[in-house]
Amino acid sequence: QVQLLESGGGSVQPGGSLRLSCSTSAVTANFWYMGWFRQAPGKEREGVAAIDTANSAGYYADSVKGRFTISQDNAKKTLFLQMNSLKPEDSSIYYCAAMRRGHQSTVLNPAVYNYWGQGTQVTVSS
Repeated sequence: QVQLLESGGGSVQPGGSLRLSCSTSAVTANFWYMGWFRQAPGKEREGVAAIDTANSAGYYADSVKGRFTISQDNAKKTLFLQMNSLKPEDSSIYYCAAMRRGHQSTVLNPAVYNYWGQGTQVTVSS
């Protein structure tokens, strides 16, 4: 059973930074793609960023392009999300997810992911 565990969430002022980590029970190379998603109260879960574990190519939602960076450390079985220039609208629960196999065109669609972490809260407020 694959397990994913997020960490690094917290409270930060607008313009600040946070780095989320997701430790996995399997090497990231076991999955074709891994991603970060977020869900705010009353809203649907949305894709934030995803990574092709074979070549570390990143894919981003328009709302976070230029501010967030997804990366992986396969040896440490860890996925990261560096979040800079945070805005209040980035406040949400952030989830890590892994996809066994899939297509690049669907990497930000939460419905195609097979494994999920429990989430970590990010709050951006002054």
